[in-house]
Amino acid sequence: MTEANTSTRPLRVAVAGAGAFGKNHLRVYKELEAAGHVELIAVIDRDPATLAAAAELYAIPGFTTIAEALASGIKLDAASVCVPTIHHAAASEELLLAGIDILIEKPIAATESEANRIVDLAATLDRIVQVGHLERFNPAVAAARAHLNHPMFFESHRLSIFTPRSLDVDVVLDLMIHDLDIVLSLVASPVREVRAVGLPVLSQKVDIANVRVEFENGCIANFTASRVSTERVRKLRFFQPRQYLSLDFARQDLLIIDAPDVSALAALNPTRLAALLAAAKSGDHPSPGLGLRNIDVPKGEPLRLEIESFLHCVRTRETPTVSAADATAALSLALEITSAIEAHAKRAGLG
Repeated sequence: MTEANTSTRPLRVAVAGAGAFGKNHLRVYKELEAAGHVELIAVIDRDPATLAAAAELYAIPGFTTIAEALASGIKLDAASVCVPTIHHAAASEELLLAGIDILIEKPIAATESEANRIVDLAATLDRIVQVGHLERFNPAVAAARAHLNHPMFFESHRLSIFTPRSLDVDVVLDLMIHDLDIVLSLVASPVREVRAVGLPVLSQKVDIANVRVEFENGCIANFTASRVSTERVRKLRFFQPRQYLSLDFARQDLLIIDAPDVSALAALNPTRLAALLAAAKSGDHPSPGLGLRNIDVPKGEPLRLEIESFLHCVRTRETPTVSAADATAALSLALEITSAIEAHAKRAGLG
């Protein structure tokens, strides 16, 4: 495949894995097909019932393996890899060797060595690899990035109600990795120290975790992730000189509080800070000296924005917003956190 032969015609795409994530990729590709941007030409899944349902819904050929799809003679420009994490590396390598650009659902792979193999193979074959760290494409994140000014403290909460999906990985690789990737991209400094605690609750793997990461530039980030919560929360808050930013991923909201003296802002107790946030959302201005701004954030579906960005990179050969190297860095930190959780469990007599 070359830029010349994809510049004017719809890109031919397939989805490998038609489960919970793959279904959404299929839906978005079909929506983009209606707009003339792509041609969805195949779905791949090992489960006969899942495969049959997807193939019928989208009126496309279904194949049980990537090898079977390639042997059929179909010509692909790009594919989404939405198989279970433990199969990411094998599926990705098979598609890359066939000359196909790929969008891999997060995490990029189950191990750092597998991720590095994908990075190296993509570089050798000059293939595009984008990784589905979805929140990078959340409009609220883009809005917050425009106001970035040496952030020094992050507080992240990502809580979900328990579901039986993604239990092949722990909550760090399932949920927290989204926020690890975002904070790594915002701080742009090496990790100095990791402290972590986590517990299995309803599965055999860690379902709830709390992590403290210190970066070489002095920035501190606290992460809490749970898939056994009674509510759904997706929030990131951070302090930088004379400013506090509160980002809600689900609502795609961004609130900024400006303060002439950041120490006054940082000293606010949680109750007072919550009152300020509520007042800001209602349009009130409860405290002299503090400027509260609700930033206008254009709403958009992050998955569609992610896939559109991927297809743009396939056409232009530009480096993706979330490259394989970026995703490997996030995976590396997630695995370091997992090791820290295991070490803490042993010290606490739980492992």
